[in-house]
Amino acid sequence: MRKIVVQMSLSLDGFFEGRGGDIGWHQVDEELHQHFNDVIAPMGGFLSGRVSHELMAAYWPTADQDPTASGPEREFARIWRDMPKIVYSRTLDHADWNATVVREVDVEQVRRLTAEPGGDLALGGADLAATFARHDLIDEYRIYVHPVLVGRGRRLFPEADAPTNLRLVESRVFGNGVVLLRHERVR
Repeated sequence: MRKIVVQMSLSLDGFFEGRGGDIGWHQVDEELHQHFNDVIAPMGGFLSGRVSHELMAAYWPTADQDPTASGPEREFARIWRDMPKIVYSRTLDHADWNATVVREVDVEQVRRLTAEPGGDLALGGADLAATFARHDLIDEYRIYVHPVLVGRGRRLFPEADAPTNLRLVESRVFGNGVVLLRHERVR
């Protein structure tokens, strides 16, 4: 079975975005970006919401043509372009770059998708992750805690009625001070 994996950057005070959607505080250097590439490249696809997909589609399709792009950035551009994508959106009729638009999260459809052969599925976007969490569809959380206090913004985890039990399976400190906390869902 393929796993659904949330991979998000957070500030130490729990925000994935600062005020006004600011993510300029993310401390992604070459080491961290290469790590992202290494864990994403073998995956079987991206699952994202409209906003996340449009943000990615605005930059990554041609990022490898930018002469100032780092090696890991050029590599990720190729990974992103080639990776199959499902974009969950009620408003988009079409999405480019190897993407299929799906109107809403259908639990049985997602379970069939995870039963297909292939790599794990990377889930992106806080609102979509909250929907998947409500339906108990997330198998793994890869949270990258950046050494910064943002103060205000959007939190990744919404309020819930019950705890979700997780088991730490990996932690890693990167040279720039970012800490990976990788947890699996206890079933």
